[in-house]
Amino acid sequence: METRERIVDIIKVKGPVLPVQISKEIGSNILMASAHLAELTASSRLKISTIKVGGSPLYYLAGQEEMLQKFTGNMNDKEKKAFDMLQQSKILRDAEQEPVIRVALREIKDFAVPLNVTHSDNKEIFWKWYLTPNEEAEKLITQILQILEKPVEKKMEEKIPRQEIKEQKLIEVVQKEIKLKKEPRKYKPRDKEDNFLKDIAKFFEKNKISVISSDIIKKNSEMDFIVEIPSVVGNLQYYCKARNKKRISDSDLSSAYVKGQFKKLPILVISTGDLSTKAQEALAKELNNITFKKI
Repeated sequence: METRERIVDIIKVKGPVLPVQISKEIGSNILMASAHLAELTASSRLKISTIKVGGSPLYYLAGQEEMLQKFTGNMNDKEKKAFDMLQQSKILRDAEQEPVIRVALREIKDFAVPLNVTHSDNKEIFWKWYLTPNEEAEKLITQILQILEKPVEKKMEEKIPRQEIKEQKLIEVVQKEIKLKKEPRKYKPRDKEDNFLKDIAKFFEKNKISVISSDIIKKNSEMDFIVEIPSVVGNLQYYCKARNKKRISDSDLSSAYVKGQFKKLPILVISTGDLSTKAQEALAKELNNITFKKI
C-alpha cells in the first residue's frame, strides 16, 4: 500500500497524531513522515491543528475535530480559561471580553470560530464554539443582542480555515476587521523535494543529533526543529533552523535568533548555502550565540 494511504488509514484508527507517531508506524524517520503529512495536508486530505504537543502540531481527518479536546492540557492558563468559557457559552461577544481573553480566543483557533455579524449598521466579531451549528449560533447571537422583534437582517460569515487567517495585534478599544489571506496554491510534490530532507537527515545522523519535533515552514526550503545534541555534559536541546538557500543573510540569522529567544533555547542554523558577508559580521558580534553549520 502506498505510504500516504497507510498514513490516512492509521489516522482513521488512532485519531489526531504527531509526526513522531507516524514515523514509528511506517518505519521511517520523522523528517520523511513530516513530509508525507505535509503533502496530505496540502491536498486537503488531512487537517493540521494550531494546538501543539511538545512543539509539534497534530494531524487529523475531517470529522475528528472533537478528539482535539483531549490535548487541551497543552494550553496555558488564559487559553484554557477562554476555551472553558466558549465551550460553556457556545457564543462569546468579542467586545464584552477582557483583553487577555480576547487575545486567547485568537490563539485557540482549533476551537474558536470568528463570525462577522452586522446589526444596526454596525459590524462586530462574535466567537462560536467550533462544534456549534451556525443555526444555533445565530439564535444565541440574536439573544445576546436582545433583538426581541423581527431580527434585523444580519450577515454571518464563517471565516475561511484558521491557518489562512493572518495574526494581528489586538487593539483594546477599536477592533479592526480580521484580514484574510488568499487561498494557497495546492502543492504538487516533486521528486527532487526529498533531497533537502535527505541532506538534513544525513547531517543529523552524522552528528548524532536526535529530533524531538519538526515543523515544515516552506516545502523544500525551510524547516524548524527542536533537537538534542550530544555534549560532554549530556544531551542539550537546541532550536534548529534549516534553510535550503545559496546565501544566508543577516536577517535570516536575526529571525532564527528571535525564535530561539522565544523558545528559550540555544540556536543552531544549518543550510545548504554559505553566510553572506553581513551575516558573518553579525555572527561574530551581536549574534555570537548562534551556531552555523553548512550541510
